[in-house]
Amino acid sequence: MKKFLFQLFLLPLLALGQEDTLKNLDVNLTNASYPFEVSHLKLAVQQQSVTMAYMDVKPADANGRVIVLLHGKNFNGAYWESSVNALAAKGFRVIVPDQVGFGKSSKPMNFQYSFQQLAENTKTLLDTLKISKAVVLGHSMGGMLATRFALMYPQTTEQLILENPIGLEDYKKFAPYQSIDKNYKNELGQNYEKIKKYQQSNYYDGMWKSAYDRWLNLLAGWTLNNAYPVIAWNAALTSDMVYTQPVVYEFENLQVPTLLIIGTRDRTAIGKTLVPEAVRKTMGQYQLLGRQTQKKIAGSKLVELPAVGHLPHIESFGLFMKAVSDFVNEKK
Repeated sequence: MKKFLFQLFLLPLLALGQEDTLKNLDVNLTNASYPFEVSHLKLAVQQQSVTMAYMDVKPADANGRVIVLLHGKNFNGAYWESSVNALAAKGFRVIVPDQVGFGKSSKPMNFQYSFQQLAENTKTLLDTLKISKAVVLGHSMGGMLATRFALMYPQTTEQLILENPIGLEDYKKFAPYQSIDKNYKNELGQNYEKIKKYQQSNYYDGMWKSAYDRWLNLLAGWTLNNAYPVIAWNAALTSDMVYTQPVVYEFENLQVPTLLIIGTRDRTAIGKTLVPEAVRKTMGQYQLLGRQTQKKIAGSKLVELPAVGHLPHIESFGLFMKAVSDFVNEKK
């Protein structure tokens, strides 16, 4: 009985400890630190002024080349920290934007999100920094954006690297459409436990390391803020963009040297919770999707990382960086 009572007493303390790890984060993460100095670019788009945050890390011993790192939907530029350090050590100038709607950038309430618009914003950033050519590396949703950027600006894209990109299949073929209003309602219901459960299940094969908490808390901290509905609304809009704007039919049009880095344990797919189990099992099969996509992109290369999930640059950094280094060194 005493042991049972002690456990009942301990449970609230454990829950409290979990909440204590979270920080109430404001809409533009002004009270969250990033690993490198953050600058801001003002953009006049869609009849309004928005701000795009970015990190511009210059190497001590420059090799004259630039690499742009594009984040995924559930992340921001901060999670590239180890990649930035490694690439800068190799002489690269590293540009890491937070796309509009994400991280420290503006969260407009009225915005027509498209990969074309985000690609144009990114090109404007590079033009402002007087960068005419860059390696473009995109992870997850950033892979869809990187693909669109390379299609729109092949002369600017020196090389293209896609790290476990979503959009290797057309989710509309599998899952029913979820309206922006429904997505918004779902986003409003997010909290620490739900976000962690999703990431643990879909990204890390049910496992969890304390190192992942840093990136989780940058999302979960928003849910504690009174302005969280602004975040939720932008998240709903960008979810709609991912679902309705596939790039899978245009891989064959890419004209730049391309590398696919695929953690084959990944099973990420939009709309999996909306379909029967039999259909769900066919979605997000990255061990197949990587090979199918490599065949569509002329001259592309594929590096498979067995037993690695959706975030190779977090889960298996050494293997990820070796693949990147080997590929970019081919241009020397």
